[in-house]
This record gives sequence, structure tokens and C-alpha cells, in this order.
Amino acid sequence: MKPQINIGMIGLGTVGVGTLRVLLENKSEIERKVGSKVEVIAISDLDVTTERPVKFDKSILTNDVSKVLDNPDVDIVVELIGGVHPAKEFILRALKNGKHVVTANKELIAKEGSEILDEADKRGLDFCFEASVGGGIPIIRPMKTSLAANKILEVLGIVNGTTNYILTKMAQDGRDFADVLSEAQKAGYAEADPTSDIEGYDAKYKIAILASIAFTGRVSVNDIYCEGITKIAKRDMEYAKDLGYAIKLLAIAKRNDDRPQIRVHPALIPLSHPLASVNDVYNAIYVRGDFVNDVMFYGPGAGSLPTGSAVAGDIMEMARDINRNSSGRLPCTCVGNLAVSSMDDVVTSYYIRLTVADRPNVLASIANVLGDNEVSLSSVVQKKTEENTAELVMVTHKVAERNLRAALEQVNNLPTVTEVGNCIRVEE
Repeated sequence: MKPQINIGMIGLGTVGVGTLRVLLENKSEIERKVGSKVEVIAISDLDVTTERPVKFDKSILTNDVSKVLDNPDVDIVVELIGGVHPAKEFILRALKNGKHVVTANKELIAKEGSEILDEADKRGLDFCFEASVGGGIPIIRPMKTSLAANKILEVLGIVNGTTNYILTKMAQDGRDFADVLSEAQKAGYAEADPTSDIEGYDAKYKIAILASIAFTGRVSVNDIYCEGITKIAKRDMEYAKDLGYAIKLLAIAKRNDDRPQIRVHPALIPLSHPLASVNDVYNAIYVRGDFVNDVMFYGPGAGSLPTGSAVAGDIMEMARDINRNSSGRLPCTCVGNLAVSSMDDVVTSYYIRLTVADRPNVLASIANVLGDNEVSLSSVVQKKTEENTAELVMVTHKVAERNLRAALEQVNNLPTVTEVGNCIRVEE
């Protein structure tokens, strides 16, 4: 066993500070479990002047990344700068220098993870990324180990805390999207530029990682259908509740006989579903295996300390591997590239909100168009909105996406239909 395992960190932002706090404040507990001293001996960041909310030896902070990557005393490199470049180049350089690597970088793993995993495997090194999905929630290692004997049939998750906070406040307080987004930005739950969260890109990266592990094939993020929450209105929240549903931004991966469905979009889920009660910035990931049946992982999906906890857990596992000379135990399990089913082939139910003329036979004309496209209705609610208009809310039976889209295009052209206000998928 090595008397001391040395850590080099790249990035001292929110997650970097959280990771450092965990390593320093729980130092004795960590070292007791590892069996060696665990020391952060070098930290690289572009900003070396701003004070951070953690006490550490400032002499180890540098803006020269080579003092981490090329330092012969560093055993484990921790990359926490985010983005694809230069993070990818830094990680590959660390691996080529014989160093184990930990990252929380979901975009990098989703887009370039296979190359990095192959490089780590070739060199017999550990490359761990537990914190890239779910923040402090353990999900990647359980899927790779504890659930590995199962054929994973489905992964369904709320994996973005910002959008979950916004949708929770809209539902609970009866407020509009723009109003809650502004509040989330002021509270620090949403970035000044919230695009990655509210348009679903963050969730897309995460489900690409989970689907690749679940279905043992590399999933391209470009093949994943992605739709954000910007079209969700206060009225949709009210109608959903009346119908017995909650609206959540879901990341979905379902195994099919040939091509899996992998998609990100808002969805109505029954209030009885475990995910319906996951509120605020919390995340939850629901996994169905052929033998384990249903399991759910729940907790804080982001934040400095929860994410730092997951990063530190990976560091500890690597330190144990170093001491046991057993590195590289969790290589990439993907066998080739995985083709993903087209959204046109997805079969589900739909919630549809229309603004229509308030006159006789309007519903009948809409129902005829829907019927011509093999769309049948499960329920219909009509509410008067203005003197000459009404709002129709319909929930369909299961139907292929291509049929539903064709039907809505024709419905939108009916003279009695003012607007197709929204169309949201239903996940029972």
C-alpha cells in the first residue's frame, strides 16, 4: 500500500470547491476507509485570486495546468472545468502520463466518453464519472455493478434540478414559466444563460450516458430527441392536475426488440407514479430490470457539496485500487454503436390543448380528423375562455407519434381551430 495518494485538481469553481471541502473536512474518515493518506497537492484554475469558501494551502493553487497533468507525484487527476475542450485534451494527457482520472463532466462523457474510456482501458487506468449524472445520487456505479446481471428494460429520470424547480413552482404556486425562471436565476438555481437546462440539453447528455450503460452500446447525443419546457404554460399545469397528472421534464430510455427509444421531453405522469412527487431541485432516476424489477434512486441532483461527495467517492475508489494494484476494473461496457428508434415510431398517449370557436360541431370535426389518422380520445374537457372561443383539452389513447403529428397538422388547418396551444406526451 502507498502511504500517500496524491490528488491534482483542474478547476476550482462550484464543484471544485465542494470536492475540496469534502476531502479536507472529512479527511480522517476518508483516510481511514482508504488505508492511506489522501492529499490534494496541486490545483489548477484560470482564476488564482478570488477567495473561495474553503480553507486550503494557497501555495498549491496555480494557473499552470502542467503542474497538475505533468506532475510525477500526482496519482489521480480530477477534471472539473466542464465542456468538451480543453477538458478532453487534459484528460487524455493525464492518462498518457499514467494518471487515473475522475470527472463530473456530463457533456464530455456523452460526446467523447468512448474514446477516453478506451484510452484508460488500454493503459489499465481508472476513469470514473459518477458525478456526471445525478449529482450526489449514486447511479453509474450501481448500474455497472449491482444491477449488471439484469437486462435493463427502462430508465426514466428527472435529471435536471433547474427544470424540476421551475415546474414544481409553476404547479404549486400557479405561476407562469418566465416568472419562475427569473426567480430561479436570482436564487442561483438557474444560470444567467439557462438554455442548456430549459431546452433539455443537460438532460440529453445525462440520458445518453445512462442509456449507453443500460443497453451496453454507445449512444450518440445527436440521435436523441430533445424538447425543453419553454412551451409549458400555467394552464397546462392546472389541466394536468385536474386530470390526475403532474408535468415533469423526463429523460427516457426504453429497450425495444431492435432499437431503443431514447428521448427527453416534458411529460404528464400519473400523480401515483413515484416520480410525480419528486419536487424542487431534487432528482430521481427510476430503473427497471428484468430480474430486479423497479428501483429508484433519489436525492440532490446538483450542487457543490452533493456533487463533490460523488467526486470524492470516485477518488476513494481509485485510491483503494491503487493500493490493491487492481486499477481498470470498470472498463467501457459498450459493444459498438447503438442505433436509436425514430420519434415517429414512439407510441404513447398525448395531452392536447386547443383554442377553438365556441359553436356546435367543432368537437365532432376535430374528432373526425383525429379518427382519420387513427387517433382515439380517452377524455375531453371543454372550458369557455372568451365570448366566442373555448379551450379544448384532450387526452388520447396510445398512438404512434407520426399519426399524432399528421392529425395535429390537419386540425390546425381547420377554420374553427384558433390555435394548437400545446401537445405533451403522457407516460403512464
